[in-house]
Amino acid sequence: MLGEVRAIDRAGQRHPKVEVALAPPFTLIHAARKEAEQIGVGAQDCHPVDGGAHTGDISPAMLADAGAGFVIVGHSERRTDHAETDELVRAKAEAARKAGLGVIVCVGESEAERDAGRAEDVVRGQVDASVPTSAGAVERLSVAYEPVWAIGTGRVPSLADIEAMHRAIRERLLAIYGEDGAEVRILYGGSVKPDNAVEILGVPDVGGALVGGASLTAESFYGIIRAASGENVD
Repeated sequence: MLGEVRAIDRAGQRHPKVEVALAPPFTLIHAARKEAEQIGVGAQDCHPVDGGAHTGDISPAMLADAGAGFVIVGHSERRTDHAETDELVRAKAEAARKAGLGVIVCVGESEAERDAGRAEDVVRGQVDASVPTSAGAVERLSVAYEPVWAIGTGRVPSLADIEAMHRAIRERLLAIYGEDGAEVRILYGGSVKPDNAVEILGVPDVGGALVGGASLTAESFYGIIRAASGENVD
């Protein structure tokens, strides 16, 4: 794992205009932060409370102390496997902001919700109820759209579907934050690979990628970094 971190860090050094970050398991955050000079290091989740009797939970302050600079909240696997609600996701986002961490808030619809024609309504509702709303909330905030049915399956929405959903998310961010909502980066996540990254990253309002399986090896992740830099990946 740490060898991969070093390799990805070197890739980040070769493409300084691309903002690259990794979110390893909690147990590797400190070690990864020590290895990474060019890239960011964050966490996959956090607890919404700074202290108290919460055995086994990791608070945002603990993450910051370990060297994390940001945290992902509301990932589809957390929402599904741990029954996390929008309200809990927002509480985690607010707690992370209070600890000085950047926040990536994940939203996305299931296959059944898309097939029922409810995809945009579901995601709009998640954005409205999940993003932080305290003063200065847009600072270091990103929203990641991850169609649940595309994660790790090799299936990818059409470019038109990605564009439509990112446009819907932008509309909600502008409604929530006013003109500051234009500053929030919207990421796409769902079977992003080196061979489709150029097209996806070229879609309007796609400001980056939340990479899953393709980030597990430096070679495949480097292909996506190259795509984001504008370098030919053929």
